Amino acid sequence: MPRSKPKPPPATLVLLVRHGQTPTTGTVLPGRAAGLHLADKGRAQAAQVAQRIAPFGDRVAAVYASPLERTRETAAPIAKALGKRVRVARGLLECDFGEWTGQDLKALMKRPEWKAVQRYPSGFRFPGGESFVDMQSRMVDTVTRFVAAHRGNVVVAVSHADPIKAVVAHAMGVHLDLFQRIVVSPCSVTAVAYGDSGPMVLCVNSTGRDLTTLVPS
Repeated sequence: MPRSKPKPPPATLVLLVRHGQTPTTGTVLPGRAAGLHLADKGRAQAAQVAQRIAPFGDRVAAVYASPLERTRETAAPIAKALGKRVRVARGLLECDFGEWTGQDLKALMKRPEWKAVQRYPSGFRFPGGESFVDMQSRMVDTVTRFVAAHRGNVVVAVSHADPIKAVVAHAMGVHLDLFQRIVVSPCSVTAVAYGDSGPMVLCVNSTGRDLTTLVPS
């Protein structure tokens, strides 16, 4: 009698959550500057996303967040709803924008380098900061460590827009130069399942609302 094939181990589900809205979202490039907290709307978004994730219950092995205040404040209600503590992971940090940190976005968009940021990010490094390639490598390595540590479970990772977009591009096999076409809104959930045959992107930029709310940011 032929032996039945063993079942593959269950995939590890990583829920990538962007932090909630801050007073400067969409107007300033805050980067890694300290002292930026969630706005009232951001705190409401964090409470809402916690309710969305809470049904995973005991399947969630860990809740991670980047060290910045806005990500830890977003992760706090999620962890509370799951009976977990927030674990800080430096690998989830925002891209280091170097000399561009804290500058007005409208002013940055007028710079000649902005075209490279949008169309050739794989060849761009922020003055005095990090390259998009380095950011993607750091994020992918971090998620890989989460998967190895929590195989077959659910992991919540609260990070920032560009780092999450870079993970999605990698998981989909999309070149980094196209990652700016991905939209990751405040407090949206992006789900990627990591199994033996590779990653599977289950959803991107999910807010739990009508699809008409999903607009480029």
